Amino acid sequence: MKKFNIRKVLDGLKEVSSSSSSSSTPSVQVGPQENNLIQETLQSEHFQLCKTVRHGFPYQPSSMAFDPVQKILAIGTQSGALRLFGRPGVECYCQHETGAAIIQLQFLINEGALVSALADDSVHLWNLRQKRPAVLHSLKFNRERITFCHLPFQSKWLYIGTERGNIHIVNVESFTLSGYVIMWNKAIELSSKTHPGPVVHISDNPMDEGKLIIGFESGIVVLWDLKSKKADYRYTYDEAIHSVAWHHEGKQFICSHSDGTLTTWNIRGQGKPIQTITPHGKQPKDGKKPEPCKPILKVEYKTTRNGDPFIIFSGGLSYDTVGRRPCLTVMHGKSIAVLEMDYPIVDFLTLCETPYPNDFQEPYAVVVLLEKDLVVIDLAQNGYPIFENPYPLTIHESPVTCCEYFADCPVDLIPALYSVGSRQKRQGYSKKEWPISGGNWGQGTQSYSEIIITGHADGTVKFWDASAIMLQVLYKLKTAKVFDRNRSKEDKGSTEVSDEDPFAIQIMAWCPESRMLCVAGVSANVIIYRFSKLEVTTEVLQLLEVRMQYELNETESPDGGGGEQTSAHPTPGASPQTSGPPSHPSTSSNNSDGGNIPCLKVRSSPLKQSPGYQVDLVVQSVWVSGEPPQQITSLAMNSSYGLLVFGNSNGLAVVDYIQKTVVLNLGTVELYGSNDPYQRQPRSPRKTRQPSGGLCDINEYSATSEDRCKSPTSDHRDNSFSRSRSSSVTSIDKEAREAVNSFHFCETFARKGDCTLTPCLYVGTSLGTVLVLALTLPPAGEQRQLQPIIISPTGMLVRLKGSIMRMAFLDSTGSLLPSAFETWYEPNVTADGEEREKIRRRRPVSVSPSSSQELNESQFAVVCSEKQAKVISLPSQTCIYKHSITEASFILRADVVQMNQSVCVACFCANGHIMTLSVPGLRPLMDVNYLPLTDMRIARTFCFTNLGQAMYLCSPTEIQRITYSQETCENLQEMLGELFTPVETPEAPNRGFFKGLFGGGAQSLDREELFGELAAGKASRSLAQHIPGPGGIEGMKGAASGVVGDLARARIALDERGQKLGELEDRTAAMMASADSFSKHAHDMMLKCKDKKWYQF
Repeated sequence: MKKFNIRKVLDGLKEVSSSSSSSSTPSVQVGPQENNLIQETLQSEHFQLCKTVRHGFPYQPSSMAFDPVQKILAIGTQSGALRLFGRPGVECYCQHETGAAIIQLQFLINEGALVSALADDSVHLWNLRQKRPAVLHSLKFNRERITFCHLPFQSKWLYIGTERGNIHIVNVESFTLSGYVIMWNKAIELSSKTHPGPVVHISDNPMDEGKLIIGFESGIVVLWDLKSKKADYRYTYDEAIHSVAWHHEGKQFICSHSDGTLTTWNIRGQGKPIQTITPHGKQPKDGKKPEPCKPILKVEYKTTRNGDPFIIFSGGLSYDTVGRRPCLTVMHGKSIAVLEMDYPIVDFLTLCETPYPNDFQEPYAVVVLLEKDLVVIDLAQNGYPIFENPYPLTIHESPVTCCEYFADCPVDLIPALYSVGSRQKRQGYSKKEWPISGGNWGQGTQSYSEIIITGHADGTVKFWDASAIMLQVLYKLKTAKVFDRNRSKEDKGSTEVSDEDPFAIQIMAWCPESRMLCVAGVSANVIIYRFSKLEVTTEVLQLLEVRMQYELNETESPDGGGGEQTSAHPTPGASPQTSGPPSHPSTSSNNSDGGNIPCLKVRSSPLKQSPGYQVDLVVQSVWVSGEPPQQITSLAMNSSYGLLVFGNSNGLAVVDYIQKTVVLNLGTVELYGSNDPYQRQPRSPRKTRQPSGGLCDINEYSATSEDRCKSPTSDHRDNSFSRSRSSSVTSIDKEAREAVNSFHFCETFARKGDCTLTPCLYVGTSLGTVLVLALTLPPAGEQRQLQPIIISPTGMLVRLKGSIMRMAFLDSTGSLLPSAFETWYEPNVTADGEEREKIRRRRPVSVSPSSSQELNESQFAVVCSEKQAKVISLPSQTCIYKHSITEASFILRADVVQMNQSVCVACFCANGHIMTLSVPGLRPLMDVNYLPLTDMRIARTFCFTNLGQAMYLCSPTEIQRITYSQETCENLQEMLGELFTPVETPEAPNRGFFKGLFGGGAQSLDREELFGELAAGKASRSLAQHIPGPGGIEGMKGAASGVVGDLARARIALDERGQKLGELEDRTAAMMASADSFSKHAHDMMLKCKDKKWYQF
């Protein structure tokens, strides 16, 4: 008689009731105390969330500055972000709280400080002498709009020009306004009846600090004498001014104008410019003015000791150069070099040998900030080559469509990828060292390697070394090479994204141990790559075509057997490979209904494959009965089993990439067998049109070159493919569709009560079901090449609320069970078969059940859906823990990760929360409201990985890395680089004997005397308001570290000591005053009482 097990009934009841429990419940222990064997070590104090570093090109840059002594570059953006770059690997990101655009940046050269001017009319002083720069002071203008700033070298007085045409002066040390103001109406001629426009330029004469040149937008330039507070000279031109630049001797300056002209002026010659040129204008023969060109937005005038000066400018091209790319022009003597750029120029700076404006400049490079790139040009070499950029600024070369992040990779991986990637480097770069070389690397060293993989819209896949909070590109793979690119014009009817990016990468699966890579594209194709160090030419690419369409309408099925297109589906245990060749091979499918056509045509010519990733197999999902293939929603591979699996919104296909065959092609419904829990509605009759060929065999494939060469190009490319991009479905067939969302290969107990481990494939669906497929693999060696793999669906394991995001397995001790894998071997080696097979078979096997405490409770399955997590004990298949993670929102990304020698579930929720749960107990360990989902890009690119690391794309061009590990947060300070390093300021240029004798050298000015409160008085309080920054003394105390920190702390200590000494002095003075008044009072009393007798008192 069968024994009745009340425990299992209770488990079943609890399982059903658990699905309706509310989100407020903590993790519930549902089953018996099976996990008492596992001691959970992770606690809340192990977790802390913080941003670590931001990599990539600053999104929407707006301004730039360079410190020529420290050799640090600063870039400001339209969203108020500030990025600082030193030597490769020294980078820093800061953010202005208001988020207003940065219009200008000015370094306090060699002082470890930076001034930023924002579009909201505020000015900020940043302290760069700490690893995480902070604002020391801010000044917010209330009545005037800031248009231009200028801070002379080694001066503490900042000139601020405004839209009204006035100039205010700010003391950078105290961040207070001086009472000295240059009013526009005093600067221009009294006879002038019009306003000169906003201030577009301010700079002091390199040879005389007391003379200031002011450029107004209308075309008026004024030489202002600071001491006499009047204009010495005025220079008028009838075209608007964009910028002004001095010759280093201070006798001439050059202006750039809106009509593409450059005018050169002598400071004493008032009437006309001494030279007017239109560098890109056509010169008419009759001596007339050349035709106007586009505005010259910026000009720089740099002198050399032994040659002609350099005049460098952006813009100024003639209007008839339609379609010409933005240019930077370098005029040197009689030669004019026009350097074309890939993107519009935002700003440029000439790097010079000296920081002193009154010396020969000796320019050696030009830094050009473009809208989407940073280019540095070598001026010292013929042909002006560019420097090879060592920063990771090419993340966005093509838009990123997906990411994967791997921490703790095999140690030989990064060197292997680097060695094949180094051969892809472009030639023709400057031979010199990268000129932006300031700062020092951090001290902290991480012992593990990290790799980030990015998939892009043009079909490229990039591998990045992300170890030790740096980022460096290792290797670039172009998947589009697999396909023919010559699509006819008629095919390009639609303007959908998918038509523009038919090669875009949608999902990637990578096995770091075997180095196998699978990528799924938007055109319903999957490519399998093997890693090789040898070059190979592939004559014919191996191709598999898969028909994936599953009908559910029982009434109209031709044979009455449930009408699936894949009706030859095997009974569990049978092998689909035993049937003969495909009954409808893709060659004969030129039928009018558009069947069997892939979205992209695989190239028929031989493909030369360089060392690195080489194509092993291309799998394409084809059109069926006029319907485009569904987009691939999930992808997984296992190098030990030699299997690849991918799913779409209807079902899944399993491919044996060793035998190059389709092993299984099933609709999701068929995976349930007779235990389907859903009452599915018939599909709409429109979708049940069968092709004339009727039903097709499961292993519909073509792997021969003849078949593939004849595969037709699609006539339905115009607009039908774009429909497949959307996974939305009509209401009539919504219930029938159950997308396959996730996979997990593992060696586990396939059925309830099993006592042996079997290779399995776990399938997670959009309706929250986890289904199990048992795999029967032939023995290794020759039999693996010939015998078929048998796949048997064993039914449903568990159901959760929401679609399944992630599955993982733990052994009886609570350790994460890795999937079986094959270690990497060289696929193109021509050694004899036996030796090669030996290499191939070295693979670790999953833990065997005999080593665990109890045979029947030796594994735990961790399953996480959009709404909840459950832990299932195997092989009894009882749910022992469940936790409702979110009720109102849903999870975008969930990963089961290793941390602190333990395991946890990390989730990123659509409401911006980042959460971690213990495993197997599902105790909430951390819940931080980090960032609301503002962009689908974040949802698409967010990944967690081991050791408390995570990343996402915070803008189209930048990767933000974060950590949720307390230990990493604590060590971050050491790992970050130093921006400021103590460097001696170069000596000032020698004035020479005669210049000193006859007074021809640079004139200095005591600005304190002019702008200080004693001489200039106080500024109007309503003009601007001072805001002390968070990075004052307290901020510096917390953040300063290293040599610089010691210096800063010493300075703070001195300040505090001075402050205390000052207070002591004040108290002493007060005591002296008090003693003085006491003695005076006593003296008065003595005089009063001097003549009185004792009895009169």
